[in-house]
Amino acid sequence: MKKPIFYAVALALIFVASCSNQLSSIDKDEVVKAVDALNEALVHPEKEKLKKITSENLTYGHSSGILENQSEFIDALVNGPFDFLSIATSQDQITIYDDTAIARHIMTAKGANNGEPVDVNIGIMLVFQKRDGQLFLLARQAYKL
Repeated sequence: MKKPIFYAVALALIFVASCSNQLSSIDKDEVVKAVDALNEALVHPEKEKLKKITSENLTYGHSSGILENQSEFIDALVNGPFDFLSIATSQDQITIYDDTAIARHIMTAKGANNGEPVDVNIGIMLVFQKRDGQLFLLARQAYKL
């Protein structure tokens, strides 16, 4: 009598585990959309939009070595001296692990720093985490090429 109960519980656990993996899995199109949404938010920064796409645990690393948390990142974009005017990416690579995605690319951007024109050409690594059906930017690291 104990064996059927054991098998029923084991099957239920396997079913729940497989369902939870399906619920948290990420496809590449989601990651592409998340990267595009981030780049759009960098060019047109709005506090609420940036809060919705970033994790409260965000660590945002600049190629200069400066690290920002979520509130520092948002404040710098909304109120800081640097403005992105356009952003393009190339050499895009996406790797997915369960509920986490890593996106790498080369960012070419036009911007203005205190009103002075700036061209940007840097490498970027982004880490997204899926929670409650949505991808959030958890980490970003830029590096000089």
